[in-house]
Formats: sequence, C-alpha cells, structure tokens
Amino acid sequence: MNIDTPTDAFRHIQTAHCENGVTTALLRHQGLEFMTEPLAFGMGSGLFYIQIPFLTINNGPAISFRTMPGAIFKRTCKSLGVEVTRKKFSNAAAAEAFLDYKVKEGVPVGCQVGVFHLTYFPKEYRFHFNAHNLIVYGQDEDRYLISDPVMEDVTTLTRPELTRVRFAQGPLAPKGHIYYPEKVKPITDEMIRKGIVSGIRRNVRDMLRIPGNFAGVNGIRHTSGNIRKWRDKLGLKKASLYLGQIVRMQEEIGTGGGGFRFLYGAFLEEAAAYMQDDRIANISEDFTKAGDMWRASAIKMAGVYKGRLTEQKDFNEIADMLLDIRLVEKEAFQKLSGLNLGK
Repeated sequence: MNIDTPTDAFRHIQTAHCENGVTTALLRHQGLEFMTEPLAFGMGSGLFYIQIPFLTINNGPAISFRTMPGAIFKRTCKSLGVEVTRKKFSNAAAAEAFLDYKVKEGVPVGCQVGVFHLTYFPKEYRFHFNAHNLIVYGQDEDRYLISDPVMEDVTTLTRPELTRVRFAQGPLAPKGHIYYPEKVKPITDEMIRKGIVSGIRRNVRDMLRIPGNFAGVNGIRHTSGNIRKWRDKLGLKKASLYLGQIVRMQEEIGTGGGGFRFLYGAFLEEAAAYMQDDRIANISEDFTKAGDMWRASAIKMAGVYKGRLTEQKDFNEIADMLLDIRLVEKEAFQKLSGLNLGK
C-alpha cells in the first residue's frame, strides 16, 4: 500500500499540536467539517499554566502550558454532545486486541503514547514525554497506519513499535490509552456557540480562580519566584539546566508555551465570528502579545542554558519577563470574564 496519501476513509491533517490535531481529525472523520484546530483547542479549554509541585521530568521542573492530556478531546466532544469511548489497559495483549478490533471495524482511533521510542521522530525530538497523541487509522500487513498530526505526512509503526510507545513508563504513563468519538448527532451553530462560551468560561476559571500558587496566572508568578532563586540555590549549572527544561516544555515537547497563546488568539477570532461579537476579536490581540512575550523569554532562557548569559541579573530579567506575561494574561482573561457571554 502507498501510504503517501491516506485511504479514502480517513484524511490526515497536520496541526501545530498533537491532541488538537487528533480531536480535529477524528471529529471531521465523523462529518463535523466545521472543526478546526483553534476551535478544538478553545472549546476544550486547552490554555493553561502549571508548575506541578514535587514532580520532575527529565530532571527538571514539571511545567505545562496546556491542560491535562486528554482533556481537550473530552471537553470538546462533551460540549457538542458527542459520545466518546476511552479505555486504558493493564496489559499489552488486551490493548493490542482491542486496537485490532477497532482497526478491522474501520474506526480511526486516538492513542496516547510516549515520544522517546517513536521511530519516525528525529532523535533530537525524542524525550521522555508520555502525553503525545496520534491516530491509528488502518493496517497494512504487519504495520499500523499512523496519522500523527505534527507530521507532514502519514507514516507506519510495527506492532512491537506501537505497543512499546503505548506502554511507555514514567510520569503520565499512557497505559494503552485509546479513545474515539461515536454517536455523533447533527451539530447546529447554536450548539457551537454554547460550546465556545463554556470553553471560555472554563478557561477563565482555570487561569484566574484555581486556589493556590501553582496553577493559572498565579503559577506563572510562582515560577518567576523560583527562577529568581535558582542560581544561588542550585548553582549555575543546574539552574541553567532547569531553564533549558522550561524552554523544552514550552517550545518542543508539546505542552504549549507561546504557540498555544497564538492558537488561543486564533480561537477567539473564530469565536468572534460565531458569536458576532467584535469584543472577543479585540481580546485575541492580547494573547498574540502574550505569545510573543513567551517566545522572547524562551530566547533569554536559552541564552542562559547555552552559557552565553551567566549573571544573577539575567535570572532576574527572566523572572521579570514572566511577571509581565502574567499581567498580560491575567488582564486578558479578566476582559473575557467581563463580557458576560451567553447571558
């Protein structure tokens, strides 16, 4: 089989982020052609920030710029009244058997996998990160047909290769997690508008009103405070590695960062069209600004990681940049909260 183009039953879609792409492609496969990556991300309230306490990934701080893995798919489908099936497994044999059953039925399915052993990823992008998502949409003899939304073209994995990444070990271990939509009913513009409103309200809550110091805009301030102390507390070498970890989580591993702020801005532009409300489109500019600021902070952090910047003042400047980002995002979500959408 020539896999350069998928079968007629499934269309590969390249997107900026894996779970958004899987959600978009699976819903379009079910006939929901209106679905876009920004719309899936926004209805799923994907924008977030958290520095998870007492957890490290790749010997660095566990930081995410997006919501928990699986939440975007679950929330987007729920907001549209789409029933879903989600399963995890205690052993690989059961996971393989269920996957084979769905493949034979001709049902494309999403799978959560680990990145480190994905053979089609360039080596420099293989990290111990277990919240990547891809679609299995068919089988050709002993190879599964794979649509990975962050790749330009479709690809394949052997049975052992797919099983290995589906049962990767470590934080966020996927445990054979498989999911797909079913029982899709006709979707009206009114349902889309309600999904947009619920997505925005949830995101406002998550970024402004979660108690504590680790999540939302307060989480950004918490990380800023940590960065200010790392050089003296950890030493320059380890502190630099920690900043490198933030850059990796922000720009390379799929937890979002600046790119997700641009994506949320695109969602608000689409939302403004559905809601016929220019105020929403105006706020999208704030998230574009936040995205630019996150990218600038990543460049500064990379300078420390590569040894070009070594002074405490450099750490202080990065910490101040995060405080400025926090203020932009806080004010943007306060603006969204004040719109009283849907009322």
